[in-house]
Amino acid sequence: MAGVVVTNVEKAFGSTKVIHGINVDITDGEFVVLVGPSGCGKSTLLRMIAGLEEITGGVIKIGGREVNHVPPKDRDVAMVFQNYALYPHMTVYDNMAFSLKLRKADKSLIEERVRKAADILNLSQLLQRYPRQLSGGQRQRVAMGRAIVRDPQVFLFDEPLSNLDAKLRVAMRTEIKALHQRLKTTTVYVTHDQVEAMTMADRIVVMHDGIVEQIGTPLELYDHPANMFVAGFIGSPAMNFIPGTLRRTGGAAVLEAAGGVRVTLPGSVPGSDGQKVTLGTRPEHLSIEADGDGIRGSILVVEPTGAETQIVVEAAEQQVVAVFSERHHFQPGAPIILRPRPEAMHLFDTASGRHLASR
Repeated sequence: MAGVVVTNVEKAFGSTKVIHGINVDITDGEFVVLVGPSGCGKSTLLRMIAGLEEITGGVIKIGGREVNHVPPKDRDVAMVFQNYALYPHMTVYDNMAFSLKLRKADKSLIEERVRKAADILNLSQLLQRYPRQLSGGQRQRVAMGRAIVRDPQVFLFDEPLSNLDAKLRVAMRTEIKALHQRLKTTTVYVTHDQVEAMTMADRIVVMHDGIVEQIGTPLELYDHPANMFVAGFIGSPAMNFIPGTLRRTGGAAVLEAAGGVRVTLPGSVPGSDGQKVTLGTRPEHLSIEADGDGIRGSILVVEPTGAETQIVVEAAEQQVVAVFSERHHFQPGAPIILRPRPEAMHLFDTASGRHLASR
């Protein structure tokens, strides 16, 4: 096993620059997820680590060795793709053993590694089947088994669960995490699904337009986002944003927003009187108030899910989402006042998008 260090890495296709000086330090045995919207550069970065894309600038090291000009087969990494990439004319056993056969490994070693990987992934009963005889989840496990058999320093996953249905994705998520806990192999995992990132990662790298917005543990990013992009991307349902003006009177601070909305803020919040700011509050951090300041609006939609009830409220000339675990009798069109929990409020500078507490 080995760490992966990405230093000032850039990538350009002709005159179009898609990766802008990225720095990421992945320690030995860590499970790191690269997450971001489509086109942010996460798969390109993964392919550069694998050696499938040349870098335009910077340095990539695996296990302390610079690999900028090392071909993919000599980097000692194994990649699992979104489309499985199994050989249809080969059995599960032969698919898993193929890389070792190419290396002319000893037959006993091949047998030992394939059997061990099959035991780990519950594939022992399927070794003589062909890919066409497998379900989507079984095919993905075979692709993972092929990577395990190589015994690489680093596993690279490129959106491996995108082709699976929702229930199977949850099951495979658990399997991949359990696999990492068992093997302790350094893993870099790419996804656009922030729920996958939150549930699987030791640390998350949030990317946007070819740059790294923030790196941290799932709860660090959830509780202390550096900017509005990270705050809005991490968390489901997404954080609510209410733009307005910060007003200070004595030691009190208030957000004044459209539609007559006034929200009392903690006096300790940074920012100057008259500054254009955006209040961020997560749906589960809103409570219902009978009167007084708060986010005043009317209920637009009620969405019961069983364990929780989600409502969409028309307020401050936009839609605000709130989630409640307790039962309420909500009626569409009814007036409501929502108040954010003071300790869970986030205040951003509207112009830059930066979290005011992160300056």
